[in-house]
Amino acid sequence: MLVYHVATAADWAAARREGQYTTSTRGRTLEQEGFVHASRADQWRGVHARFYADVTEPLVLLEIDTALLGCPVVEEPGEPGGRETFPHLYGPVPVAAVVRAVPLEDALAATSFSGLFLREVLRNAALGLLLVTLAGLGGVLVGGPDGGPETLAGAAAGLGVGLLAVWLLQRRGRGRRSAP
Repeated sequence: MLVYHVATAADWAAARREGQYTTSTRGRTLEQEGFVHASRADQWRGVHARFYADVTEPLVLLEIDTALLGCPVVEEPGEPGGRETFPHLYGPVPVAAVVRAVPLEDALAATSFSGLFLREVLRNAALGLLLVTLAGLGGVLVGGPDGGPETLAGAAAGLGVGLLAVWLLQRRGRGRRSAP
């Protein structure tokens, strides 16, 4: 699951140096608050408007993959007695769990969440197509079109090359997206 967190660019830069993000919310640390505040995709704009609209320093929107956290994520009311719940991250956020860090003005300028979602789906589809193509190419080059154990070995080798290529592309893209 992906969750979102509005952060100052300075806090995010410090986290990248230290290897983990420990700011809970504006002006409060994880240690002080007990968890890191986060939002779902449909909530982060409201959080920005309510708590960060007057911030003059650069802000970034962190997109966090909860599967990479290593700490509990608990849906809890945003306010005591409130009905709307928010994801709370009960531990530091490893930098590797942040799959994208986007300058907030870019995120706000995006036409819609559905536009961002569509772009992500198309990117993932292209990466999947790359994997399938390389696996098929490996199978044909090593074993020929007739099949057999050699074809399977070639497909596995092609898939391995494809996975390496995807990993390198994502690593390169993450470095570019999270630059201050």
